[in-house]
Amino acid sequence: MLIGEYTHTIDLKKRLSLPTKFRKELGKKVVLTHGLDNCIFIYTTSNWENFTKKLSELSMGQSDSRSFNRFMLAGAVEAEIDGAGRILIPDFLKDFANLKNKVVLIGVRDRVEIWNDKAWAEYKKVIEKQADTFAEKLGEIGMI
Repeated sequence: MLIGEYTHTIDLKKRLSLPTKFRKELGKKVVLTHGLDNCIFIYTTSNWENFTKKLSELSMGQSDSRSFNRFMLAGAVEAEIDGAGRILIPDFLKDFANLKNKVVLIGVRDRVEIWNDKAWAEYKKVIEKQADTFAEKLGEIGMI
């Protein structure tokens, strides 16, 4: 399971070193794509296959389904993790997530998210204030 929060830097060659704990879970090849909330999602190849299988089950007759498929799949690229545990982040994904030198990688169960460090700090402040409300809503539906 991918969990935790790590601050890293993107080097001048657009490479990002993955945390050691994530490398063990991710394997040698990953898929990067547009994420939600203006971050980048990183999936293992098997988790990506599971995710895209679910996407394929969405109705092509629904405009929202088509749009979401396009958003996730058109922005996807495979990346090899090099011997030093680094991945190359394409410019279009760096631009999408507004990534600069300093980034935050967070483990979210089956994927890693890469965030602009300042955007993550702001987002984190908001969700921390809402944690009790989230818990109440989840409790109402029997999740916790």
